[in-house]
Amino acid sequence: MADSGFELPQYDDGPSIEASARVLEGSRPDTVYAHVPFCRHKCHYCDFYSIVDHRDRIGAFVDRFESEVTAVRAAIDPGGIRSAFVGGGTPTMLPPDGLRRVLLAIGSIPTSPLEEFTVEANPETVTEEIAEALVSGGADRVSIGCQSFQPALLETLERHHDPASVARSVGRLRAAGIRRINLDLIFGIPGATMADWERDLDAVLALEPQHLSCYGLVFEPGTPLAEKQRLGRIEAIDDAIESAMYDRTRARLEAAGYEQYEISTWALPGERCLHNLAYWDAGQWVAIGPAAAGNLGGIRYRNLPRLDDWLEGRGVSPVVAVDRPDAATELGERAMLGLRLRRGLDRAVATALAASTSARQSAIERHLDAGGLEWRGDRLRITDGALMLADDILSDLV
Repeated sequence: MADSGFELPQYDDGPSIEASARVLEGSRPDTVYAHVPFCRHKCHYCDFYSIVDHRDRIGAFVDRFESEVTAVRAAIDPGGIRSAFVGGGTPTMLPPDGLRRVLLAIGSIPTSPLEEFTVEANPETVTEEIAEALVSGGADRVSIGCQSFQPALLETLERHHDPASVARSVGRLRAAGIRRINLDLIFGIPGATMADWERDLDAVLALEPQHLSCYGLVFEPGTPLAEKQRLGRIEAIDDAIESAMYDRTRARLEAAGYEQYEISTWALPGERCLHNLAYWDAGQWVAIGPAAAGNLGGIRYRNLPRLDDWLEGRGVSPVVAVDRPDAATELGERAMLGLRLRRGLDRAVATALAASTSARQSAIERHLDAGGLEWRGDRLRITDGALMLADDILSDLV
């Protein structure tokens, strides 16, 4: 940060444009996160900021986005940016020309070509025109939300796409020149059986993606799915079945040549996601677009999460939250993120974590004794057998 004496603002009077400018000033991010909030439908498990369609505001969104990029580029030192990720929402809800403009704006931020440029996509939105816009806009990696290939399970999630559209979209992307594909799957969906999950793994492996993310379903507070659970209209899957699904995932993906490098993430050799690694390695990222969250110079912030108000602005987005964690909190969170990686924490960070509080030291010793943690060379990591308990272990440590 250019000004280490920056005082965190209060927000009693609403969003702060001054705080935004101060957070960005002189920062040197590793990656860019851009948020496109438009969706065709709000999936019942999703807790990200999104709004349904609103095509009447898409043109204004693209104009405003370009304005924000120009201001952000002028405020930061862009020399260290290696990757960018466009999420949502559904970025591919934008029309081809609008999508191209958004991507070209992002690509103009770094001073050298991006090593990785990822865009999220819903399989129903990937037309030939969208695939061409992705390529001409500079994207070289696309992350597609499959979630499941079983229609009944997609219906449980209120996920509206034809399973066959996944293969179609992958084919269109590859034909257009996108070589790097990530596919997302969710296991542990209420009503799912092990046979359902085997069929999902069959389907996703048949598409030969370079990268896979397989998440256990989480009932995020405030989502329709969590409300259905609260009302007794839906029940979480049995823990033993969910654990068996995860174990089967690890075995099948390893046999297929994928390396597990994070609790929920697998990649073919050389295909690990740079953007995700920036998060897990406690890097820095700049945020663009409404509700996008960033982390710069030890300060976290979140852009204004109301589309209409964001559209009225000029230059950098006002922020609605700024937080500078103290040293103990920052160390704990760095450890939490690092332990999600299968390589684990280097000894220096692990030693500092143990020395920071007696409770943390006791927790590390307890999980080492119980077999949840292990030393692998000079790195502390979660054992293979304890990966399904990772959240409990990490909560204990931080």
